[in-house]
Amino acid sequence: MEKKTLLVDKSRMPLAVGVAFVAFTTQFGGGFASGAQIYSYFINYGVWCLFLPIFTQFLYALFFWYGMRYSFRNKLYDYRSFSDHFYGRFRALFSNLFELTYLIMIFTASAAAFATGGSTLNTLFGIPYWVCTLIVGIFIFVIALFGTNMVRRAAATVSVLIIIGLIVVLVPNIIAQWGSISASVSAMAGGTMAVSSKATGAFGPALWMAFLYFLFQLPSVSVMYQHMETLTSEEQVNKAAVYIFITNTLATMLSIVGLLAVAFVGSLAKASVPMLLLVQNGVGASVLTPVISILIILGAISTGVNMVSGIVTRCVNAVERRIDDPARRESGHLARNIVFALIFTAVAFSIAQFGLMAVVKKGYAYLGYAGLISVFIPFVVRFLWDLNKKK
Repeated sequence: MEKKTLLVDKSRMPLAVGVAFVAFTTQFGGGFASGAQIYSYFINYGVWCLFLPIFTQFLYALFFWYGMRYSFRNKLYDYRSFSDHFYGRFRALFSNLFELTYLIMIFTASAAAFATGGSTLNTLFGIPYWVCTLIVGIFIFVIALFGTNMVRRAAATVSVLIIIGLIVVLVPNIIAQWGSISASVSAMAGGTMAVSSKATGAFGPALWMAFLYFLFQLPSVSVMYQHMETLTSEEQVNKAAVYIFITNTLATMLSIVGLLAVAFVGSLAKASVPMLLLVQNGVGASVLTPVISILIILGAISTGVNMVSGIVTRCVNAVERRIDDPARRESGHLARNIVFALIFTAVAFSIAQFGLMAVVKKGYAYLGYAGLISVFIPFVVRFLWDLNKKK
């Protein structure tokens, strides 16, 4: 009899769903779960936050589909192999440029994961912040050690828990605080911005920030390539992209509507974890505060695991390609995983000491610009080039 496990795997869930959940936990991690990203890139830019996330998630799913399909068709299962093949004769420039983008993404997203988990634990228990980030780092390090299958199964499990948690936390608060949400929407429609926002409410800046949100999420498509090896048909890639759009859009819109309840609460200006503020100002705070806290920590850890695992896979593959002896390559595999996982976990932990909001506001903006040059433009050019060749 098959041994039962707490982790969702392909015996209980289609592979396409599991892959979609990896993308879900990559985006819905540290900065998102805390509410910091939602405010920084959507709510702070006015009433457009009710529409532009759909546009953002459509672009996200579309470009992920293109990257995953290319990876599957050409059997390229780590981001460096993908880059060298995809950029062709321009790989000397663009593969190394993407390598730099990936490092920015790893350190920014992983640091945000550390910072989110650390800030949440610090708020709840008063433990020193650095100790809290260390605890989060230990979890990320341990899960990232066990490779692609473990990461995908963990992502699927965490995604289910996050979706359930979002519904449990946000739906009652949306119902109970509908008056505040409606008042926030009316105020924004009239040109009044949320607490601490410096925007004017114009459509142009709101559209740019939504696009920038997509751009800094886009480089994370590279963590998906390692999961294409387990797929058996291109139809699974197509289904995964559809699931990515549906789950990500629903989660984003649910979170935005809920967080609008505290858009004009004065204490928001100093809140490092806006989602906690929502719960503490809403119904069932004594019950839902621990629930949302666990949810935030799970989201933070899942993103950190995805990011660290992606670069560990790339580095280990690069080393092992130079080892001709299969027995030697196999025997040292775990040790190589440990070394690289430890290095990148330690660097992300160090960056997280600057705090969550600093990482979200500064780090993600730089990542977005890097993603525009190294991923977005090359993807569009390559797609148009291939389309023209077919014609």
